[in-house]
Amino acid sequence: MTAPHLSPAELKTLVRTVPDFPHPGIQFRDITTLIGHHQGMAASVHHLAQLAAAAGAHKIAGMEARGFIFGAAVAVQLGVGFVPVRKPGKLPIETIGIEYALEYGTDRLEMDPGAVEPGQKVVIVDDLIATGGTALASAELLRKAGAVIEQALFVIDLPDLGGAERLRQAGIAVAALMEFEGD
Repeated sequence: MTAPHLSPAELKTLVRTVPDFPHPGIQFRDITTLIGHHQGMAASVHHLAQLAAAAGAHKIAGMEARGFIFGAAVAVQLGVGFVPVRKPGKLPIETIGIEYALEYGTDRLEMDPGAVEPGQKVVIVDDLIATGGTALASAELLRKAGAVIEQALFVIDLPDLGGAERLRQAGIAVAALMEFEGD
């Protein structure tokens, strides 16, 4: 299989911007158009997989739901396992979990405590980094399970919202295929 030929700059043109969603003044970055474009999806996964391989990933973790799309595809391309970080009540076994703050209230993430072995290098993959709350909680949860978390990869970074910087302050290197300024 040959490597996809679309650059990150070309991939950026495949992301649809929806104004005023979910609230007035928000510019929603919709990846539906990117994942629906077979070359765009393949190129995105290829670029993310190269970054994950360079980070020495033993496994890939992705957060529900869009992190499953990219994370599982990256794991398949690398030939490593995928660790789903789930919303509460989705796994049929005893889980470990973490509560984390949202703008208004809290949420929870859970995972199978046996999904990683102590010391395994796990790279987090998700579609978008905004404020970083979910990614930070996922990193903490994976570390609680024994994983080494040093890298997080995203298709899109919204740098004005500070999430990538929050991850870096927590000792996690961050890379994204593209950035969109503003909300």
